[in-house]
Amino acid sequence: MIRHIFSRVLRHTEERVGFALLAATLALFAIQPAFAHGFKVGDLEIGHPWARMTPNGAKVGGGYLSVENEGKTADTLVSATAEIAGHVEIHEMSVKDGVMTMRMLPNGVEIPAGGEVKLAPGGYHLMFMDLKQPLKEGESFKGTLTFAKAGTVTVEFKIEGMGGPAGHDAHSGHGTPAN
Repeated sequence: MIRHIFSRVLRHTEERVGFALLAATLALFAIQPAFAHGFKVGDLEIGHPWARMTPNGAKVGGGYLSVENEGKTADTLVSATAEIAGHVEIHEMSVKDGVMTMRMLPNGVEIPAGGEVKLAPGGYHLMFMDLKQPLKEGESFKGTLTFAKAGTVTVEFKIEGMGGPAGHDAHSGHGTPAN
């Protein structure tokens, strides 16, 4: 009798532990995508590389991401590539006296020690030049980012809608219509 009761208690405990493990595993898989779109090279954390969808016939597109430097020395994003583009340039957009200007940054973008730089609509960004195909929402493509000190890292750009990920400005200024 005691053996039977002990066996039932043990089986019940195993079922609860098994259920708890299953629930924890499922929760881990559920939150995993939130962490899956970050990349690391050296002291640099690259967060959510994305590109805005483009209309058919567009020859350029914009790319965005964040770079956090956890190191004690500055680094510089010096170049990038994308499998969907003939070449990639690093640009800066600004507005002065009501006039929007854009310029290529031939020396790249410095990422300060202990700091973060966001490549986002309306500021620093990547220009995908000579697009080989339209960028379609929901798709993704591979590219590389090369830093002066940390080296090169392969990343994946997710293609977002015209407004981009939640919280991003809707206008890139590169011939794609704004919301």
